[in-house]
Amino acid sequence: MLASNSPRRKLLLEGLGIDFEVKVLPDIDESYPDSLPLTEVAEHIAHKKAEAYRPMIADGELIITADTIVIVGNEVLGKPHDEDDARRMLRTLSGVTHHVVTGACLTTKDKQKSFSVTTDVTFKQLTDDEIDYYLKNYRPYDKAGAYGVQEWIGYIGVSSIEGSFYNVMGFPIQRIYTELASF
Repeated sequence: MLASNSPRRKLLLEGLGIDFEVKVLPDIDESYPDSLPLTEVAEHIAHKKAEAYRPMIADGELIITADTIVIVGNEVLGKPHDEDDARRMLRTLSGVTHHVVTGACLTTKDKQKSFSVTTDVTFKQLTDDEIDYYLKNYRPYDKAGAYGVQEWIGYIGVSSIEGSFYNVMGFPIQRIYTELASF
């Protein structure tokens, strides 16, 4: 079972040829302690999501939870609240390297494995016109850091990626496959 509303996660998991269903619980608490190292936030949230689903897991069922964040400097960028927040995020990412961290958790009734994957992404210096065009035409309000690497902004703005491209899409599918195979 995939516990995510993300169409990108669903598409990537379908690509593995695995039969699964999507179930989503509303209003799962995604807070984290301020003292938590930023690189551990996504895995912490993925684990919290898994614990919310754990009581409903049937025998022989596995649930996959995940969370993706963007870290730039000492700031965690989640999903933007609105257009102004998205614009602020894209301006913050413009011309710098940031880290995309996806935490994932594989959970059954008896077993649990969590991990995270980090990818470094560098954007060219984005113009205000490029940011405005992207926001108007793609409305990336459901994406950490206010961008989708597989969309227009990724085509014109990403100058380099070090690590998993699919992790930047929000689901490190190669690592998911490897962990599922050994789980």
